[in-house]
Amino acid sequence: MNALEEFAGQIEQRLAGTVVGLRELIAAVVICVVARGHILVEGPPGLGKTLLGKSLARTLAGRFSRIQGTADLMPADVTGVHVFDETNRKFALRPGPVFTEVLLIDEINRAGPKTQSALLEAMEERQVSIDRQTYRLPAEFVVIATQNPHEFEGTFPLPESQLDRFMMRVDVTYPAANDERTVLERYGTVAAAAAAQEANTVAAIDAPLLAAARACADAVHVSAELRDYALALTQASREHPQIALGLSTRGALALLRAARVAAGLRGGDFVAPDDLKRVAPWVSAHRLALTPEALLEGRNGRELVRTLLERVPVPR
Repeated sequence: MNALEEFAGQIEQRLAGTVVGLRELIAAVVICVVARGHILVEGPPGLGKTLLGKSLARTLAGRFSRIQGTADLMPADVTGVHVFDETNRKFALRPGPVFTEVLLIDEINRAGPKTQSALLEAMEERQVSIDRQTYRLPAEFVVIATQNPHEFEGTFPLPESQLDRFMMRVDVTYPAANDERTVLERYGTVAAAAAAQEANTVAAIDAPLLAAARACADAVHVSAELRDYALALTQASREHPQIALGLSTRGALALLRAARVAAGLRGGDFVAPDDLKRVAPWVSAHRLALTPEALLEGRNGRELVRTLLERVPVPR
């Protein structure tokens, strides 16, 4: 077992103590944490996404902050403001919730475009600029954002620049009957529900293990043919008649980084086409802007990603 597999096993074991189900989401979170990416989760409320964020912060021995997306949320509510300190007779920064290791943004698409833009610098460069001063964010800064389906009232579509900064998007649906039964049995009392919200029972993993997992992922070999395959998928997305905006260069990089981690998680020392195919729907679907005709036909990003994977020849 390599360090990457050990890291994933410990994360899954610790999260299983509080989070029931959500296996696909946990697998995507592991990849994002190792690859230093951010994750967007779409689905109805009340499925344990907030509990997952709190438990992940405990597992990584980091701080946890939560932002509730609302129409009146302002950029300063996210980044913080300078406040005059009477004692020292100078302005001092009052940090916002973005200064944390794990940031959960609940219902991000209820926040207005101006507020969403405050996150662009933080997510890409892991820093924020406030009143012409730049402040670094923690090295392990990761964003878990939840998004309501677009049919919900009072939601704003995320701009393309915002979507492109999320390494992955995972769609969450209602849990299986057995998982939901376990939730009712485990958290059916007031005391159990309160303890779960604190996530105090989650033990932290050893800090060097994450660094070792990242080194393991970087050591996974990517052949020239596999890089060409990723570029061919990227180019095909830009030329597809039903896609108005295809994958960016950032998207192609995210595809390779995620595939590297996926290969390491199966114990491989090189990236195979199947590794890239596994992560492509998570990494690519939300980055594709469809044409009006495709939307009228009821197409979506995941369907078009499957089409691209079928059309582009796989390297031998």
